[in-house]
Amino acid sequence: MLRHLFIHNYAIINELEIDFSTGMNVITGETGAGKSIIIGALNLILGERADTTVLVNKEKKCIIEGVFEPVQKERLMQFFITNDLDYQPEITVRREIAVSGKTRAFINDTPVTLSQMQQLSSLLVDLHRQFDTFAITDNDFQVNVLDALAGNSELLRKYKDQYKNWQQAVKVLCQLREQQSQFQKESDYNQFLYDELAEANFHENELEKAEEEMKLLSNAEEIKSALNKVSYELNEGEQPIVQQLKNLTNQLRSFSGYHKDLANLSGRLSSAQIEIQDIAGEIESINDHIHYYPEKIEKLNDRISQGYKLQKKHGVNATTELLQIQKQLEEKLQATLHIADDIEELEKQTSQICSQAVEAAEQISQGRKRQIAPFEKQVNKLLAQVGMPNAAIKVSITGKEPGVNGMDDIEFLFDANKSGQYKPVSKVASGGELSRLMLCIKSLVAKSMDMPTLIFDEIDTGISGEAARQVGIIMKELAQNRQIICITHQPQIAGKASAHFFVYKEPENNVITTNIRLLDNDERITTIAKMLSGEKPTAAALQNAREMVQN
Repeated sequence: MLRHLFIHNYAIINELEIDFSTGMNVITGETGAGKSIIIGALNLILGERADTTVLVNKEKKCIIEGVFEPVQKERLMQFFITNDLDYQPEITVRREIAVSGKTRAFINDTPVTLSQMQQLSSLLVDLHRQFDTFAITDNDFQVNVLDALAGNSELLRKYKDQYKNWQQAVKVLCQLREQQSQFQKESDYNQFLYDELAEANFHENELEKAEEEMKLLSNAEEIKSALNKVSYELNEGEQPIVQQLKNLTNQLRSFSGYHKDLANLSGRLSSAQIEIQDIAGEIESINDHIHYYPEKIEKLNDRISQGYKLQKKHGVNATTELLQIQKQLEEKLQATLHIADDIEELEKQTSQICSQAVEAAEQISQGRKRQIAPFEKQVNKLLAQVGMPNAAIKVSITGKEPGVNGMDDIEFLFDANKSGQYKPVSKVASGGELSRLMLCIKSLVAKSMDMPTLIFDEIDTGISGEAARQVGIIMKELAQNRQIICITHQPQIAGKASAHFFVYKEPENNVITTNIRLLDNDERITTIAKMLSGEKPTAAALQNAREMVQN
């Protein structure tokens, strides 16, 4: 619950602090005194977007800080763990608006995003303002009401997970079917391309090697002629080079004892002679294996031509790339064969997930239907209590295809005058009727949702007298187990408060500012008497106010 609220430099508030009590806190004051400004500041720490125009003093930053005492500790701790934040016995939430207009949000002094602040506030506070009564006409709100009363939260969580998985499976299934359709369109052409490459049956680097062999065979005669000439000069000429080197080596070796370097030179000549002799042998070997084969040249030429044609067709330059394309085509053809099996398997899985989701949705629907009769009875009883004895609510529930909230279309119908003609709330209820109807519903839902703090901002508009007194009674009952903060103009409601705060304007350094104070018992009686009869309350008004406070 909200223990402490600090506001600094927000609109016409220079600085104020409020220590709220448990139970029912009421805030009153003249119209324009600044009650809604306080709620506007509170909205900032509940995650609403900031308006930089609230910085009246442009030389100081705006600070709004709230200190909350955790009640739903398990859910709160889960939030802190999920968001990697430090959990503390008291939760401090702060918003700052810098002079530049930049805003920052903090939870326990740790910077957070606005989204994180909104998530936390949804666990701490339910803020209901006058214009929020129109939320009652929203289908999601109506569904949430029945789910809260039915205790469907865990079932809904499970269902939403299943629904999400089902939708994802349906999406993947549609993609597979589209892929299958595309595969089938391309299948014949891919098969033709694959068969063409498979028939060619190229091997790794085959075309590159064929080109090398083609060059060799095309120049075989010239190469053999050169090899024959070199071999002849080395081994069989009039003066064979190998024999000459051998003779020269022997001559030099015979004088190696006469000079220290001659032995080394003789050895080098001998090595050269051996190397030349070895070269001559390799030339002869190569020469023996080179032949001119016109038939082989023709075959190689045809193979290379076939390869070039396929390379050009597929826009590649190497045998390896052709083989890669062949592999890809084979994979596509295999995928075409297997995709039907994949679709069949996924259809089974999707059907199973759908069945699980439908089963959970049916359980949720049953829980909702069980709540309709007691809900209608309790709301109609409360409507009579708040001055609408002829009004009645009826819940219409019809089946539909599974959606994010289940398989129910839910609509609240309303009859204000016992006409027996129930119509959608949005079409027949006035603003005052909507306000009281929303309070009746929230008083029921709050018990199921166990929201620690409920804030009502002038939702009593359009009611007075006994109806207002009954609204005060309902709020007082709610306040037995949770904190209520209520801005009101109704003395009947103010009289039910555990703590009564009064908002007023006062001059400060030639500037009008808003301030607030907690009233003692006598001040409460006087203030409520003024709300009853005007600025100068009568004795009867004072007595009436005293009775309201005492009762």
